[in-house]
Amino acid sequence: MWFDQGLVALRHPAPDERAAIVAALGLTADDPHPTDAPRIATPGAPRMLVPVHDRSALLRVCPHLGRLTAACRRYGLLGCFVYVPPVGDRPGAARMFAPAIGVDEDVANANSTGCLAAHLLDTTGAQTVAIEVEQGDTLGRPASVLASARRGPAGITTRVGGLAVVREGHRGDN
Repeated sequence: MWFDQGLVALRHPAPDERAAIVAALGLTADDPHPTDAPRIATPGAPRMLVPVHDRSALLRVCPHLGRLTAACRRYGLLGCFVYVPPVGDRPGAARMFAPAIGVDEDVANANSTGCLAAHLLDTTGAQTVAIEVEQGDTLGRPASVLASARRGPAGITTRVGGLAVVREGHRGDN
């Protein structure tokens, strides 16, 4: 299944936005990615993309949900997508937290994966980018989301999708 996400607007967060979200996520001084920085991505509803150093740092993320809810509401964010960027043929990995809208942690978030593809396209200067991002591991429900982004006359557009397999006895709702 694939869908066109449309235009994704990108901006750098203000220092207070960035500090509030990073603190609410409980990130340590060793967790940030060495060459990538947080961005606000908006395919309709804004969310903060927060890169971390590696998969171990991603697994250690333990947000204070009350603080994260308050910070997201204060800055008008849907939530935050904490990720390790893909490298070469190795997929990226991510976790999506959106407690301000009632989703403590999402199993798989296609819209945020599309936002990440837009961010990576923007930071590399490429004309197109295609990525795979693994999600849901910490919830015991592994998933992969695919996304592509391209630069066009109106800005960066994205497409997201993947393949879903429903196992007997699993309905997708908790």
